[in-house]
Amino acid sequence: MAKFKRILLKLSGESLMGNKQSGIDEARLSEYAQQIKDIADLGVQIAIVIGGGNIFRGLSGANKGFDRVKGDQMGMLATVINSLALSSALVSIGQKARVLTAIRMEPIGEFYSKWKAIEAMENGEVVIISAGTGNPFFTTDTGSSLRGIEVEADVMLKGTRVDGIYDSDPEKNPNAVKFQTISFDEIYNRGLKVMDLTATTMCKENNLPIIVFDMDTPGNLKKVMNGEEIGTYVHV
Repeated sequence: MAKFKRILLKLSGESLMGNKQSGIDEARLSEYAQQIKDIADLGVQIAIVIGGGNIFRGLSGANKGFDRVKGDQMGMLATVINSLALSSALVSIGQKARVLTAIRMEPIGEFYSKWKAIEAMENGEVVIISAGTGNPFFTTDTGSSLRGIEVEADVMLKGTRVDGIYDSDPEKNPNAVKFQTISFDEIYNRGLKVMDLTATTMCKENNLPIIVFDMDTPGNLKKVMNGEEIGTYVHV
């Protein structure tokens, strides 16, 4: 019996690169798809938001002279490409999936609505919600917080390449200490960069807990759903 009935899974675009310098690593994509199917087989209802940093990141484009609004729109399109790739990988292993977009772009994906997403999840489809919020100046972290709240998810699972939240960057500091649990207030007070402030504030105000865990280790997603204490649990 899975610990959560309905989840919002947030994946970074960079993680899809795998061992590549940019774009999509097919092996990593297949690993992710299998992990997602494994928990769908448990009866978990799954909504997914993927970033687009492996293709284009609006903020970094703005630093190089791009108009910020156009840069963010390019980033939104990058998330659609990643969402289509994940959808294709899921369908290829027998898992029904549907891509919804925050900006109208039929027939690439259906226009997002809360009710459409929930109906699809209740019918056993994995719902991949792309194009962020559809607005510039909002990250995909904020998009995932918004969608998680909208679809009434029990928890947001933030899949990263590190195994939780630390008091400093574990990739730079070998003595960094990992938190098993941490409150939203402590994240603010310590200045920890788990997600951007807009995203964490939305989760706190709407009582949506977050689990930050290592998605790059096959089987970890199922361990989280089975209630194993991996990663870091963020609570109000």
